[in-house]
Amino acid sequence: MTLVNKENKEVNQYELEVSVEASVFDEACNKAYKKNVKRISVPGFRVGKAPRQVIEKRYGEGVFYEDAIELSYPAALAAAIEEAGLDVVAVESLEPTEVSAKKGFSFKALCIVKPEVDIDDYKNISVTKEIPNITDEDVDREIKQLQERNGRMINVEDRAAEDGDTVVIDFDGYVDDEPFDGGKAEHFSLKLGSGQFIPGFEDQIVGKQIGDEFDVHVTFPEDYHVENLAGKPSVFHCKLHEIKTVELPDLDDELAKDVSEFDTFDELKADIREKLETAAVSNADNEVEKQLVDALVEHLKAEIPPVMFEKRIDDLVREFEHRISMQGLSMDLYQQYTGMTKEQIRDQFQEQAERQVKVRLALEKIAALENFEASEQEIEDEFYKLSEQHHMELEELKKAISAEDLKKDIAVDKAMKFVTEQANVTEVEKSSADQDDK
Repeated sequence: MTLVNKENKEVNQYELEVSVEASVFDEACNKAYKKNVKRISVPGFRVGKAPRQVIEKRYGEGVFYEDAIELSYPAALAAAIEEAGLDVVAVESLEPTEVSAKKGFSFKALCIVKPEVDIDDYKNISVTKEIPNITDEDVDREIKQLQERNGRMINVEDRAAEDGDTVVIDFDGYVDDEPFDGGKAEHFSLKLGSGQFIPGFEDQIVGKQIGDEFDVHVTFPEDYHVENLAGKPSVFHCKLHEIKTVELPDLDDELAKDVSEFDTFDELKADIREKLETAAVSNADNEVEKQLVDALVEHLKAEIPPVMFEKRIDDLVREFEHRISMQGLSMDLYQQYTGMTKEQIRDQFQEQAERQVKVRLALEKIAALENFEASEQEIEDEFYKLSEQHHMELEELKKAISAEDLKKDIAVDKAMKFVTEQANVTEVEKSSADQDDK
């Protein structure tokens, strides 16, 4: 391979003119011949047995050129990019310029490269860190949720239905004295106060006893999703079969033993407080990092090629598709359920993608300015950590992840740590009211 010419066409665009020598091209033609020969029929030869020269004589010298060029492009282009010293993010076009058995072939490649980046004021960025204050009320609220999660449903026989109960009812709905689709059910479980039914429906069940038969009068909302019911008054003939409520466990040592590794309720309560404090500190640190990232994005100066955003969107969409596939949902099915097009799904990730690309460029520039690099031991340690996280053999992981990419990631992590350590942090106490708002 020979890099014939390198020309800066526009901002972030370079055109490379590359020549592939005849011997390399001939070897590629031979590979193309082996790839295609089984499908080629030549009189006098069994299918798949005709020599290359015979096929070229019958069908023309260039019969294998197209496949040979495709086979030759990747290595030739990669070598040319390395020789040109370009950090390429996308190849816009590839165009053959000359092809012959004697001279090999030449091509032009229009490459999109990472932009020139400038960033200033990345040291001593001013941020505010809210120091969490975990109160007894916070702990009690968490305990209350734990108690509710471990409650058990029991039948109620000796009182009327109350808000918060779950009732089992039959209902038969009518509009203008006519039944309507979806208006009838038997032994339907409904939690009173959940807002699951039309406004006013659940309120009219409160106070009713088991065995009661009664009518519920409601009006469908004006914006109801079924057009012919919207705004219409209706009546539901109902019968109450069961009343159920949640019986909460006592807050004692037995509860602690049932739901945790602790023997006493006091130990469980102390552990809950500790976990709330740890989570609050982590949230505060994350908020500081967000403020720092916002500042880096603001201070970044670069003409970023749109293709970098598009490629990041591609990555995010693939990650999203993988996540929903783990739930047994395909992208096609997701689109059917949501009514979203592929473009609408991509649009959802636009802002996130742009932010991530800008942050990455900013941190790469800082890493370069501060001469942050990854040692061989750091790279090896990171490979080991990732193999543990993903439950993969170390050697398999090394085949899947480039050491060079990992090296860049480590340098970027060092840059973020540096920006954090250099930040000018003002600490303020976070009130309980502020915590409740968030």
